[in-house]
Amino acid sequence: MVRNLVYRIYERRLAGSLRDAVLPRHVGVILDGNRRYARERGLSTVADGHRLGAGKIQHLLDWCHEFGVDHVTLWLLSTDNLSRTDAELAELTKIIGDTVTAIADNPRNRSRGFRITPVGALDALPDELRLRLKQAADRTSAGNRLHVQVAVGYGGRQEIIDAVRGLLQQRLADGDTLEQVIAGLTPDLLAPHLYTTGTPDPDLIIRTSGEIRLSGFLLWQSAHSEFHFTDAYWPAFRKIDFLRALRDFAGRQRRFGR
Repeated sequence: MVRNLVYRIYERRLAGSLRDAVLPRHVGVILDGNRRYARERGLSTVADGHRLGAGKIQHLLDWCHEFGVDHVTLWLLSTDNLSRTDAELAELTKIIGDTVTAIADNPRNRSRGFRITPVGALDALPDELRLRLKQAADRTSAGNRLHVQVAVGYGGRQEIIDAVRGLLQQRLADGDTLEQVIAGLTPDLLAPHLYTTGTPDPDLIIRTSGEIRLSGFLLWQSAHSEFHFTDAYWPAFRKIDFLRALRDFAGRQRRFGR
């Protein structure tokens, strides 16, 4: 009980220190460590870890709303995850579908203007999950406050390949030659063909579980992002951990490559 009281006091102090700070407009989160959390705590299956992690997402969105974050990108399923066993993948995609549906149907999220957009190689997903993602996006399309991008079947390398393919298809359809495309190629021309087109690049990327790498998350978009790595597994991620990430961001001097 004393420990909980100390945490609450520390949390309030952290939150108060951020009220006048420059905070990120777009936060990307790599929700890592669900499986290890389940194994280390002796849960029945790794799916139990995924379920606990899924339950943490609404808390994160509440915190983002509280601190004025406009965009959140959540990496829920990578392209590599699609190669897991059929049984684990079926369980995982069901959890993702249930979670995204719950976020979309939450009346509090609706009143806050939440909007959901799925990003990734969606054609590679099971039909049922793809349908549920589309339904969630359709039901929240009028949201104009917190934009929640759910990265499902997402891989940064695949995104860049798909963007190059889309650019070539468009330019060749317009009658340009390959030589003309190559000569005029710039980052600004490729950016509209990314999965995340229309969304500002992430200011801050958080990865849980102690891993210090991006693993392909938002490779193009993260060129000037700030990174925060925490040892906490995603199911154990607390508001204090989120506030520490914001404090870390607020204390940095961003140079954007200059």
